[in-house]
Order: sequence, then structure tokens, then C-alpha cells
Amino acid sequence: MSSWSEHHSSGSRSERNLSALGPHKVEEACEMYCRAANMFKMAKNWNAAGNAFCQAARIHMQLQNKHDSATSFIDAGNAFKKSDPNEAIKCLNAAVDIYTDMGRFTIAAKHHITIAEIYESELVDIEKAIAHYEQAADYYKGEESNSSANKCLLKVGAYAAQLEQYAKAIEIYEQVGSSTMDNPLLKYSAKEYFFKASLCHFIVDELNAKLAVEKYEEMFPAFSDSRECKLLKKLLDAHEEQNCEAFTEAIKEFDSISRLDQWQTTMLLRIKKTIQGDEGDLK
Repeated sequence: MSSWSEHHSSGSRSERNLSALGPHKVEEACEMYCRAANMFKMAKNWNAAGNAFCQAARIHMQLQNKHDSATSFIDAGNAFKKSDPNEAIKCLNAAVDIYTDMGRFTIAAKHHITIAEIYESELVDIEKAIAHYEQAADYYKGEESNSSANKCLLKVGAYAAQLEQYAKAIEIYEQVGSSTMDNPLLKYSAKEYFFKASLCHFIVDELNAKLAVEKYEEMFPAFSDSRECKLLKKLLDAHEEQNCEAFTEAIKEFDSISRLDQWQTTMLLRIKKTIQGDEGDLK
């Protein structure tokens, strides 16, 4: 059952009562629900505000006002976000169903991102967050919004690597790196994506990482001169020699100029653990 259907069935009794009224009365009822919802918002009674916006959304749908129905479901979702994340997701999904039905894929993508963010921060369900980021990227690509699609894909790539889905992460970083390296405004970021893809390769297999670095240098010659590429080569040498000290020293030297973020640090620690006699930190 779709998200809208769930909401539709839960409000069907009140709709049957409303259907006995004339269209003007139904519109009046809808306005009253919206006014009530805004009063509840002012009082910070988020559950009541969300429920009232949901009722308004259902009535709009009954009146065939699809756009207004979707807007009310979004308002409901925003209210529920402050009190009931699961209910917020149901409302946002209901709006997404309507927008996709109307062919409004860019706005549907935007709300898929909002759902993904709730799964990330409130419900900590990374698999579901990934699914919504992927759906958003898919819709953005279909609308030729490649920059927005790439932002979503980079989220997916970062989480995939954290979940040890390295092949998926590599594919995404290579894809985004390739699409940005020819863009004068974005090519500076390409080295970062090839660096991240290389780290994922490195965790899986040292030889894979060597071959990947060579491939990225051929694809994107500017990568050869980057600090990231030089660091990778030092790390590969240290790893080949099983030299934990040299590995750590190369990272410290890089980090003193360009701070490593949490994701990069996590990946480097995973690589370091494959060196014999490693003590498990980067100090």
C-alpha cells in the first residue's frame, strides 16, 4: 500500500462524513483544518498540527487539488519532524507519491533527501537513508540536474564505504570524479573523489589500489601532482614494506597541512590494521 493510501484509508471515515456536504462546505472544512494546524504550530503542539495538516491534505485530494494536497502533506511532515519522525516520513512519502504522479520529479527528489536526512539523524537507519538518497539521485539525473544528483551519490558512496560495500563506493566515486574532472568549476574536487576511491581499493587489496592510482593519473593528469596522490604512493610503499611507522608519519605530514575528515581517517585506520604489528591508531 502506498504512503498516500495509508493516509487515505485512515482518514476515510471523516471523508465520508464530508462527502455528504456540498463542495463549498468541504472547502470551508479544509480551510478550518489549515487554520487549526497553524494555531497548533504557534502553540508548538506538533502532533496536533501534523494531524490537522493531514486532514487538510486528504480533503484537498478529495477535491482533486493534488498540488495543495501534496503541500499539506509536506506541512504535516515538517510538523511531525519535531515530534514523531516515523509519522513525518509517512507524510513526506505521501507527498512524494503525489509529486511523482504529477511528473514533478525535481521536487519529489528534494523530499526524498529530507526523508533520507530523518533516517540519518533521527532514526539512524543508514540503509534506508541510502535508498532515499539513491532515489533522489535517480530523479535528479532524469531531470538533467547532474550536480544535485552527484551530491546525493556522494552521500551514498560515503555510507556504502562505512558499511564495507567498497565496490559500490568505488563505482560512485569514479563516476562522480569522471563527471567533474572535465568541468572547469568542479575539476578541483575530482582529486578528492579519486583519492576516496583509491582508499576503498586499498582496503580491499594493495595491488588493486596501485592499479587504480595509475588509472586515475592517466584519466586525470592533474591528480599526479596532488598531495592526495603523493600521500597514496607513500602509503602504498609503507604498506608493501609493512612499515607501520612510515605509514603513520606520511598521514601525520599530510594532516598537518590538509586536515583529514572523519571518513578519511576511518578508512586509513582500516588500511593500517592490515599492517602487521599495528596498534590501531594514527598517532
